[in-house]
Amino acid sequence: MKAIVLEQAEGKTLASVKQTALPAAGPDEVLVDVDWSGLNYKDALAITGKGKIIRNFPMVPGIDFAGVVSHSNDERFSAGQQVVLTGWGVGENHWGGLAE
Repeated sequence: MKAIVLEQAEGKTLASVKQTALPAAGPDEVLVDVDWSGLNYKDALAITGKGKIIRNFPMVPGIDFAGVVSHSNDERFSAGQQVVLTGWGVGENHWGGLAE
């Protein structure tokens, strides 16, 4: 998948568009094919390396997105279900919505 990927080198946050492997869904996690993602103030802080938003590198930012569940390990969600997400550590601790 193509994504904005944040990496850290020599104490600086570097953002680039990369082709990366689709991550596997862990226990109780869901994979979503993203249709829409916003870019808000918190994302801007993360991308510019300000505010100490990102907890782990590499990271795909994007704390708000909408899309369709492609795979679910959580009984509350099923493949094909439309979802909207905002927050919950996505784009900080878990890869976010600025990806395909």
